[in-house]
Amino acid sequence: MSRRRRSVMSEQLKTELAKDLGFYNTVEQEGWGGIKAKDAGNMVKRAIQLAEQAAAKSDRP
Repeated sequence: MSRRRRSVMSEQLKTELAKDLGFYNTVEQEGWGGIKAKDAGNMVKRAIQLAEQAAAKSDRP
């Protein structure tokens, strides 16, 4: 029985991050499974940075 993981990030955000980090061409050619673990890690780090920035902005009066 295979279970599919539900993605936390939207497809749009993942695509935007992949373009910003320079490996979107790999995603286009091979899909998300074709990216390196290091690239996936960098994508998560960047998503966390963006979330922290958004939270900091919303905390300001």
